[in-house]
Amino acid sequence: MVPMTTLPKPPPVFWGEVTPCEHLAEFYTEESEFLASLQAFVGEGLAVGEAVVVIATATHLSSLEMRLREAGFDLPAMLAAQQYLPLDAATTLSRFMRNGWPDEALFARTIGELLQTARGEGRRVRAFGEMVALLWAQGHSGATVRLEHLWNDLCASGAFALFCAYPRIGQTRNLSHSLAEVCALHSQVAGLKLESGGCEPA
Repeated sequence: MVPMTTLPKPPPVFWGEVTPCEHLAEFYTEESEFLASLQAFVGEGLAVGEAVVVIATATHLSSLEMRLREAGFDLPAMLAAQQYLPLDAATTLSRFMRNGWPDEALFARTIGELLQTARGEGRRVRAFGEMVALLWAQGHSGATVRLEHLWNDLCASGAFALFCAYPRIGQTRNLSHSLAEVCALHSQVAGLKLESGGCEPA
């Protein structure tokens, strides 16, 4: 664990203190803003001894790990202790997608085993997932909403904090109904204008 006194002041975040079963989402335009949020989410967890699962693209994993090393985290030690578990989003997604749809049993087994490994002897866990963003970018809005539902079901039984992120691409403007469903499945949303019936681009 990195002593809190050695950590640089974290960037502003939209969620405040993360609690178990918090489900956060950020819709972003700038990569730098998203990476700052991701670094804060992951770094806060690691700094207090939580285990953190990061399921992201290879590019984002590389950028995150560079930021964490620069912040003073001993990633090799955390990897060895299974406190920090980075996974490729596309590879992980392929383990439970069947015919373009998330298989509930395979998802529960794949992600459930991963969370159990992270939990170890009783650590609190937080997770970042970018698999929904991959589905959304491909236009699979129904599968995206279903995957968010599966994450919520798993969170209800496993009590972990979850952070999702979506790049602000054309899909966020053209699929308003699905977008409202996605927003409704999160406890906090950043980067969109909240409306009574859901959310829309600001």
